[in-house]
Amino acid sequence: MPSTFATSFTGALFANADGGSGSSILSYLFLPLILAAMYFLMIRPQRKRMRQQQDVQQSIEVGHEVVTTSGIFGTITGEDGPNRFWLEIDDEHDVQIRVARAAIQNVVSPDDDVEVADRGDDADSGTATTAGDSDDGDALDAVTNDDTSN
Repeated sequence: MPSTFATSFTGALFANADGGSGSSILSYLFLPLILAAMYFLMIRPQRKRMRQQQDVQQSIEVGHEVVTTSGIFGTITGEDGPNRFWLEIDDEHDVQIRVARAAIQNVVSPDDDVEVADRGDDADSGTATTAGDSDDGDALDAVTNDDTSN
């Protein structure tokens, strides 16, 4: 005696024997296609980001300048066990906090500091600065500004 599932499954496959059976076969292929699309569009990129984040967190050493997930910038001054660091956030007043390794979002390179500072200056003044157009009093800036004003 055949099972009811096998009977209903084969009955569904061959129910439209008058030429419409292609649509029933496509309906069974639709779900795996949707699952494959979800994997490649959502799950795989998320796993890649998680792997990169773990690599960054494992490569942290004393002396690195980092940013935490809450946006705090600081320098790693010491380790407090395998999963905690001492983060110095203010050199002037010697302020240090203890953070978890998992709270480190990224290691900040010196180029990132300059880029962030440039964006902050542009946002405050409302105008974009160009090379030789800063107000730091350099002789090069004075010569460049005098040349462009004539």
